Amino acid sequence: MDAKENLDTLMRRLGEAARAASGALAAAPTAAKNTALLALARAIRAEAAMLRAENERDLEAARAALLDAPLLDRLRLTAAVIAQMAEGCDQVAALPDPIGEMTHLRRRPSGITVGQMRVPLGVFGMVYESRPNVTIDAAALAIKSGNAAILRGGSEARHSNAALMSLVARALCEAGLPEGAVQGVPTTDRAAVGRLITMPRYVDVIIPRGGKGLIARIAAEATVPVIKHLDGNCHTYVDAEVDLDLAVRVTENAKTQKYSPCNATESLLVHGAQAAAFLPRIGAAFAAKGVEMRCDAAAKSLLAGVAGARLADATEADWAEEYLAPVISIKVVASLDEAISHINRYGSHHTDAILTTHHPSAMRFLREVDSASVMVNASTRFADGFEYGLGAEIGISTDKLHARGPVGLEGLTSMKWVVFGQGEVRGESAP
Repeated sequence: MDAKENLDTLMRRLGEAARAASGALAAAPTAAKNTALLALARAIRAEAAMLRAENERDLEAARAALLDAPLLDRLRLTAAVIAQMAEGCDQVAALPDPIGEMTHLRRRPSGITVGQMRVPLGVFGMVYESRPNVTIDAAALAIKSGNAAILRGGSEARHSNAALMSLVARALCEAGLPEGAVQGVPTTDRAAVGRLITMPRYVDVIIPRGGKGLIARIAAEATVPVIKHLDGNCHTYVDAEVDLDLAVRVTENAKTQKYSPCNATESLLVHGAQAAAFLPRIGAAFAAKGVEMRCDAAAKSLLAGVAGARLADATEADWAEEYLAPVISIKVVASLDEAISHINRYGSHHTDAILTTHHPSAMRFLREVDSASVMVNASTRFADGFEYGLGAEIGISTDKLHARGPVGLEGLTSMKWVVFGQGEVRGESAP
């Protein structure tokens, strides 16, 4: 059997196992699912040293391959990341089980009662890059939402992902759930992605999480519905009426707390009424941390006197750029209207924040900025399933259908109609 046939056989085997497991998982009691999640949390904590060692193998290979610093940062399993993975499993276990929940029940004139029940999607395939912690987020959410999952992580994290998948398999076994409920694709052959995204018989939805190239390819080639997670050109806008101390503190955190996540602020807009007071202060904070500032003419003029400031002229491309690095674009705007228009034109519809003490401006910003998460007086770094209380997230969808924003348990379910009767029949005159 040639390589093509071998790959086809592998992907079909994974698909068949996932489809079979999805039925069992959809019917599994909440207690069994929670047992698996708590077992997974314990295993992650117990095997932290092993996980760090396997992750170091990936990091060594990545450094030898000269991967960019943001990718190395995403790849690294620190003690804090490992602890957060375990805590995420505990949190998901503590969440109410959405499966089987019935809502909007109402009695109809005919006597029947009509409502909706929340059910799993079935099987989701996930293709992701760099971040091995996504393996645990995806596994935890799959288990609790009653979905089977086929996970294909990036080749740069293959040792980390294999180690994590071994813990998932152990937890499923301990809970008496089928091992096929969560499977990793055990090959680095990129053609496996092409098979996964064209298996509608076995896979109900694809969730890509990675760079623009990966997501563009999957969106173009998939024959399975896709929940897209595009780039994160997130904005922070400093309004005309604002607490300057708050604005400096929040903006600095939104940009510099960590550069590589998709919810880090990449573009800063400042109302002209506050530019002279605010920009030198935030400029000094950025200069102290080595952040390059790509500015329009007005911003550059106000930042010119900041000691150590790394300034450059912003190009048209900078307004739409996701840097994932210590670089930020800065523009002075004349009004809230201009800020909203700029964000809706250049943003990626991920996460945008307004810093203001003027309630009407805050409400306009919330209504009119067309993004998955819109914030008032908070760092864009909070746009995260863990921070939103979802326990974990499968990704942050910038789509409007089927899910938007951090995709947690409910984002991995759909609704079906349910009808209760007592022998009612439809009359002859009904259309």
